[in-house]
Formats: sequence, structure tokens, C-alpha cells
Amino acid sequence: MFKIMGCAAAGLLLMASGAASGVQAPDANTLTAAEREAGWTLLFDGRDLSGWRSFDGGAAPATWRVQDGTIVLTKDDGQMSGTDLVSAKSYGAFELTLDWKVTKGGNSGVLYLARNIPQTRQVYETGLEMQVLDDAGHADGKIASHRAGALYDITIPPPGAARPAGSWNQARLLVEPGRIRQWLNGVMTADVSYGDAAWRKRVAGSKFARMPYFGTFSSGVIALQDHGEPVAFRNIKLRPIGASAVAEKQ
Repeated sequence: MFKIMGCAAAGLLLMASGAASGVQAPDANTLTAAEREAGWTLLFDGRDLSGWRSFDGGAAPATWRVQDGTIVLTKDDGQMSGTDLVSAKSYGAFELTLDWKVTKGGNSGVLYLARNIPQTRQVYETGLEMQVLDDAGHADGKIASHRAGALYDITIPPPGAARPAGSWNQARLLVEPGRIRQWLNGVMTADVSYGDAAWRKRVAGSKFARMPYFGTFSSGVIALQDHGEPVAFRNIKLRPIGASAVAEKQ
């Protein structure tokens, strides 16, 4: 990929800011009573990285920090290093919502159903990715299936689903047995079957065709991708579905 970042300090200031100020939004990283009743949980409390780790099972990578109620990747070298931030728990069927923001030229992703197995080294070798991108400022924005909101290299999102760099975007995932859906800012960007012949055909036509374990698991960790460009996340909420919800309560 390409590095298109400008001044690192300017990028970090932008990532640490709120929607329009340098302070945490008052309702960020909280659950309403209705959400709690519906089974939603916070994967990030706005204060620390409890519940997160590195993909290899160690402590959360030092390049990920909490600033003003957001999880911030502070790297600015444009290089993927594998220091992704990964949930300590695995999830099967679930609904996930979160906000993300990138600086100009930014690139990241939200990965899910990922497993760390001996045959692989990187989270993207097993996990599916909802693309996080500055479509206008990054070279990947010229590739339809690599634009923000896409099920990366699998689906093509509608034009204009993402907001400009520096703006918060709202993402939603609905992962159910045999079906995966994604939304960005209320716009559906992916709706595909999962695990069947149609899914395997999609994978065979993608860059993941040579990764035999990609998209083969029914549960796994959730990961925030380190792509070497600053990115911020907040309001990370998850609701287990069906048998997964029962398992989480036991």
C-alpha cells in the first residue's frame, strides 16, 4: 500500500480530537438502559485497553493508546507490521457497531471471525475485513472493492457511503450463521452468504484465494488493523446473537 500522510503531529492531534473539539463526546462509550436490556456490551470503556491484546496473545501493542475517549493508532509510517489490536474474547454470531475516523490518506480496517492458528501469521489470513479508508486520499480508493465500507476485496460499496477524512463514520456489522451484512453511515455496503458454495466462489475470485483458512471460521476475534496510518475508534459495542448470546451469559 502507499503512505500518503503528512505531518505526524498534525495527524495525532486530529485523531485525538472529538467530532469537533479536543474532548470526549459526553455520550461516547456508554450504553443506554435499552441497549443493556437488549444484551449490548461495551468492548471499550473510553478509559483503557482492558479486554484488548495483540494478535499473538500478548499485551496490547504500545502503538495503540487511549486519548480523549478514543482508541488511537499512533503509527505514521505507512507500513503494515502485524501489531493489530485484537479483542481478548472470540465471538460467533453478533451485531457490532462502532465509530471510526482517519486522517487524510488513512487506511485501516475492522476484522472479524479471525483466528490465530499455527498455519498463519497475520489476522487478515483468516479474518474478514470491513474496510476503513479515506477514499479520496488513498490509492485504494480507486479500487471499487477496497473502498470504505467494503467487505474488503469481496464486495463493492455504493459510492459516497464514507464521510471525508477527519469526520466520524458509523459502522455496523451483522454476522449471522450463513449470512454477513455490513453498513456504513446507514448505507448497506455488503450482504453476502457465508460458508456456502457462493461464498467460496467469491473468495476464489479475490486476493484471498491463496489463503486456505480465510473466511472459514464461524467464530473468532475482532481486530482493529494497524496499517501504519493514524486511525481512531470509539463507541465499540457488541450484541451476541442466538447461541452466542447464551454462551456469553454462561
